[in-house]
Amino acid sequence: MDDGSTDRAVTYGSYLRVDDLLELQQPRSTGPEHDELLFIVIHQVYELWFKELLHEIDRVRQLLTADDPYRAQHTLKRILTILKVLVAQLDILETMTPLEFRSFRARLEAASGFQSDQFRQIEFVLGAKNDKAIQRFPEGSRGRTALERRYAEPTIWDAFLHYLAREGYAVPVSHLSRDVTARAQPSADVQELLIAVYRGDVKNAELCERLVDLDEGVQEWRYRHVKMVERTIGSKPGTGGSTGAEYLRNTVGQNLFPDLWEIRARL
Repeated sequence: MDDGSTDRAVTYGSYLRVDDLLELQQPRSTGPEHDELLFIVIHQVYELWFKELLHEIDRVRQLLTADDPYRAQHTLKRILTILKVLVAQLDILETMTPLEFRSFRARLEAASGFQSDQFRQIEFVLGAKNDKAIQRFPEGSRGRTALERRYAEPTIWDAFLHYLAREGYAVPVSHLSRDVTARAQPSADVQELLIAVYRGDVKNAELCERLVDLDEGVQEWRYRHVKMVERTIGSKPGTGGSTGAEYLRNTVGQNLFPDLWEIRARL
């Protein structure tokens, strides 16, 4: 039955569902504690940006598959800008002192950013896949279903290698048919062709540089994230079963596209 909603004029509030949006912040602390609202808003905004990042990364893969490097570069620039916003939001979160966080931290119980399936999806599509991450989500849940799909999909690096092969570069067959669930490993053969790209193919060298920017942007986010956690809770274990800063520290400095970094000294 039609409720007539399609006949109502669209307004700013109805299009963005502002009333629903503003009901989603539900502090659990008594009072509630002043800083809990900031904590909730920041993390809900992160989840919205994670959704947009996945949307844009999928777009890059589609454009590479369609042999459209110029629009792929444009979309990568948008992704990089979003990553800068994610890092900048940590400045806001760091205005909350350890004592202010402690005032409501116990109310989080088992909740933790460690459980963000969307961030895990971003890691998966960028090539940092880990089947153990899937097991942390209940069978049949939205998050687990999405992660299982992402785990089996080719990564953005796979899309890039296939694109280079169609551009006429001798990408080893073993890389074009590789196990997409495995992390990309440095390859002397791939490095040789990337050097050739940099030395004689401006269009695709620029595309390579945007991928390096993406890799560096993710690492910047990881570094700032771990420093924010250290600043807020020090060496305490994280909520939700994580080891807190110790776990995050181990993720810093792991290159997503190692071949693009290995060739730097030879250019």
